[in-house]
Amino acid sequence: MSIQEIDRTVAAPGTHPLDPLSRDEISKAVSVLKSTQAQADSFRFVQVELKEPSKKALRGDLSQIRREASAVLIDRSTGYGYEATVDLENESLERWVELPSGAQPPIMLDEFEECEVNCKRDPRVVEALASRGLTNLDLVCIEPWSAGYFGKDDQGRRLMRALVFTRLDPDDSPYAHPAEGLIIIYDLNNGEVVEIEDNGLIPVPQQTGNYLPQHVGPARTDIKPLEITSPQGRSFQVDGQHVTWGDWSFRVGFTPREGLVLHQLKFRDGGTDRSVINRASLVEMVVPYGDPSPVQHKKNAFDAGEYNIGALANSLALGCDCLGEIQYFDGIVSDSHGNPMTIKNAVCMHEEDDSIMWKHYDYRQDTAEVRRSRKLIISFIATVANYEYGFYWHLYLDGTIEFLVKATGILSTAGQQPGTKSLYGQTLNNDGLYAPIHQHIFNVRMDFELDGTKNAVYEVDTEVPGTNPTQSCFYTVDRLLEREQDAARLADAGKHRFWKIVNHDRRNIVDEPVAYRLQPTDAITLSATPDSWVAKRAGFATNNFWVTAYDQTERFPAGEYPNQSRGGDGLPAYIAGNRNIVDEDIVVWYTFGMHHVVRLEDWPVMPRQHVGFILQPHGFFDQNPTLNLPRPERQAEGSHCGCED
Repeated sequence: MSIQEIDRTVAAPGTHPLDPLSRDEISKAVSVLKSTQAQADSFRFVQVELKEPSKKALRGDLSQIRREASAVLIDRSTGYGYEATVDLENESLERWVELPSGAQPPIMLDEFEECEVNCKRDPRVVEALASRGLTNLDLVCIEPWSAGYFGKDDQGRRLMRALVFTRLDPDDSPYAHPAEGLIIIYDLNNGEVVEIEDNGLIPVPQQTGNYLPQHVGPARTDIKPLEITSPQGRSFQVDGQHVTWGDWSFRVGFTPREGLVLHQLKFRDGGTDRSVINRASLVEMVVPYGDPSPVQHKKNAFDAGEYNIGALANSLALGCDCLGEIQYFDGIVSDSHGNPMTIKNAVCMHEEDDSIMWKHYDYRQDTAEVRRSRKLIISFIATVANYEYGFYWHLYLDGTIEFLVKATGILSTAGQQPGTKSLYGQTLNNDGLYAPIHQHIFNVRMDFELDGTKNAVYEVDTEVPGTNPTQSCFYTVDRLLEREQDAARLADAGKHRFWKIVNHDRRNIVDEPVAYRLQPTDAITLSATPDSWVAKRAGFATNNFWVTAYDQTERFPAGEYPNQSRGGDGLPAYIAGNRNIVDEDIVVWYTFGMHHVVRLEDWPVMPRQHVGFILQPHGFFDQNPTLNLPRPERQAEGSHCGCED
């Protein structure tokens, strides 16, 4: 269908044990908490989400699984954080645990606005702004960033570091005008400015960086409409949160911290649904900046663990964010007072043509056969202050899985003396504006269940033998990764390295274990020394590939609470026990990203860039699983097409 198609949203969640919490369930959980441990008005709700059942329970009688809500709260009067579990059927509090000392929950959405409002009320901030000629507070933009940790005692405060930008008029882009050198340290719990760091006056750049239509002039007229149509309807079916498409089936989930989650990915092979991945999601990202200047070097946000990136999801619009025959899923989260909020159309699902799947022209017979590929795309987009991130899962008809992150939005800019150029960034104009070099490093967690729960992993390298009679021989060597510390690995393009997840108990036609392989594209790691605070806090970003024995409590690669963490949490701690990972229930974690050396073309708004990785069947099937695809219909006269008339 065209972009005028009907918006089809799914039935209300809550009918399957893995369905996200409904609005009513969030309200019920909050009511229980407010009537028990969280009665004081000083309590704020950081997140309320489904407490997912154990995998053992999901293999049993689903009707016996009780719906539970998991909550993270903070008491602003004391600064203490808590975890809670609520039985939604009995409406009872099942668990209430105080967080360890120093653990800071993620920052809540409305705290960003509170920070800006309260900073502008502080006379010291007003004075500091005036010293830079910024007297119209309606045009000033206070941009809160997570405070991180840099060795200075924060005295248990829950802090933010706020940067300052300004507009020249109400629809101006503030990122063209940074008030460099000025940092506001703000206490989220008491709502007060703790400190103002003034690192010296640098003139606020005055050249504009606008991208709105009224500033860039008439739109070009030579780009004609491109329609995506499905005249016979869509090829996927949706029942609540459950999706079937081609041979794929899976469940769509959504959490405040991760956003989109895919559950129970299975592929139908010869009439049998074969499990591939039990649960997959983006679980963390860190954005460290490489500029040593006073303001810039402390910018290293953990956008999932510190900001709850799922709660920052956009409401997607037909014809803009998604095109074609669309299925939307709402995202339901809570605000800081526990009120449910619906992010309408938070997740978009649609099909796209994907060129040819396979083709061969038999020149002896003068005949051709071709089949077209297509992919099912499940995605969401989040806005984190200046940046937009789109997260896309692609499923292909041949069993391939691809994950892409698409980055756009506006650069986080800095100011320098006009006429100078920083070694650590790209100068954007001649008025003192530049954008520092930085990285966007992502981690995806995949709870594999390849034909069952007992899996293993091989690292596969290509080797050139020392004794090489033709001087052009090469072959691959598989190395079994036996324990967790063996499996903390770097990609190696020189060895054409990939990793193979196998099931030794399930054999293919040539008596080899069935497998999927992870192709390590965009395999960057952290550009920081091991002694840096960001390396200590983002240990997951020091290797590309990790494997851990499954533990339901080990959910996030930088730990449960990276906000103001001191480091060592997450994957480095998970693998400390060096558990066996051969023929076990395992989790694969992959780290990749974008090493963002800024270009002039990234300003004033950045063209989309994308990074990601691919999972491919590698002996999972006995032959090409797409031989039964229909011939495409012929659309124009031509020879050797292999199409139906």
